[in-house]
Formats: sequence, C-alpha cells, structure tokens
Amino acid sequence: MKSLALKNILFVILQPGIVAGAVPYLLVRNKLSRLLNLPFQEHQYLALLLFLAGMAIVFHCVFRFFKDGLGTLSPVIPTKQLVIGGLYQYSRNPMYIGVMLLLTGEVLFCTTVNLLIYAILVFIAFHLFVVFKEEPRLKRDFGEQYNNYKHQVRRWI
Repeated sequence: MKSLALKNILFVILQPGIVAGAVPYLLVRNKLSRLLNLPFQEHQYLALLLFLAGMAIVFHCVFRFFKDGLGTLSPVIPTKQLVIGGLYQYSRNPMYIGVMLLLTGEVLFCTTVNLLIYAILVFIAFHLFVVFKEEPRLKRDFGEQYNNYKHQVRRWI
C-alpha cells in the first residue's frame, strides 16, 4: 500500500503537475511575477476559488483511485477496480474536470490568450483521450459493470 501511495504521488506530479502546473507556469511566468506584486482584482479571487476547487477534486480522485480502485490515475498503473464512488457518482471523469478547473482558474487569474488557447487544447486532448483510449480500455477491463456505469453517469457533467 505504501508503494502504491508513493506511485500516486509521483503520477500527480508527472501528470496534473505538468499539465496544470509546469506548462502554464512556463506560458505566463513573465506576467505572473508582475501580477503577484499588484493588489488582487475581483476576478483573481474567483480564479483562486476555481483553482482550489480543482485541486480538491484532483486530490479526491487520486485518493479514490488509491483506496477504491487499488491503482493510480495513470494508465501505466491503472485501477484494478472500477471507481464509481465519491465524485465518480456524478461524472465519469471528475479528474479531468478538476484539472480543467485548475487551468480555468489560471486563465482567469492571468488573463492571457496563450494560456486560454492552451487550456482549450488540453480539453480537446482530454476528450479525445477519454473517448478513443480510456473508455475502450474501461469497457475491456470491466465489461458489463462499466457499461452499466456508463449508462447511469454522464461523461463530463
């Protein structure tokens, strides 16, 4: 279990950490240092709330993958059990929604077009990955259980 927990931490750093942390930082690092030295505007407080909500969702999902699924968020070490509890009762993909909330918060905080374009491209990539890679794997791995879940819970929201 300890090993699985460490793997989950590693994959959080490597996957959401890069997608919603390192790349956005590289895209806005010049503007970010200026923004952080100015008083926050109203939209930046909303941005922080979205970011924190996204962070909470991501960590909730990682915990569910670890506890209920006996795996990780990464396709490299997928879950052994279909995760359908917690936020997965309302969306089949709350992890991606959490990452998109992180990115939306960053876009709103920094108000840069390049970060907005990046966030849109990330969502398109997420959608294509879910439809063409993840859903077929889940159907193959969990069969009828996944089909039932798929008919009960929406893909996004």
